Amino acid sequence: MTAQRRLLVRRLAGLQDYRTAWDAMRAFTDARGPETTDELWLLEHPPVFTLGQAGRREHLLSPGDIPVVNSDRGGQVTYHGPGQLIAYVLVDLRRAGLGVKRLVNLLEQSVIDVLAGHGVSAAARPDAPGVYVDGAKVASLGLRVRNGCSYHGLALNVSMDLAPFGRIDPCGYPGLPVIRVSDLVPGATVASMGDGLESALSWRLGLISERAA
Repeated sequence: MTAQRRLLVRRLAGLQDYRTAWDAMRAFTDARGPETTDELWLLEHPPVFTLGQAGRREHLLSPGDIPVVNSDRGGQVTYHGPGQLIAYVLVDLRRAGLGVKRLVNLLEQSVIDVLAGHGVSAAARPDAPGVYVDGAKVASLGLRVRNGCSYHGLALNVSMDLAPFGRIDPCGYPGLPVIRVSDLVPGATVASMGDGLESALSWRLGLISERAA
């Protein structure tokens, strides 16, 4: 099977330090060539607030003891923590014939597909990237493209503590309600949602997923 048809899926165990994962994504992107297989990294981070390139510090209301990292992804401020599924999407957009907006749409639709499979109706918003259930945000998106290749991706609130979102204006929107999948799908886990997202995203991208050894 050629690299153009494969999506190599890496499930990283434990809580992965944000800066370490970010450095690894950039290194992978800088080193890849025309034949490098696209990858999907599924993981969780310890508690951290991240500011995207458009991030304004006034949206950090009271971060307290949770670290704040200035990231090179798109978007505003968000929170990552245990119980949240992180999906980093490392795709050669030129090879795939995709623009950034189209990739964002495919990521949103993949989350919508996964939730629909559990009987939950979710939707995207044209004015604010992400996925919402009855107006409450369940997944955030933020991408970076370098040399025609994407990194960063999406964060799906599965079974995490939502309290830290109260210390920020989520994604730069004061008072934006935030929800988690486990409140909608009893028993939902990061692992089970990861399985669903792997399947949905590979299908949406037209790729065949293959688990890394």
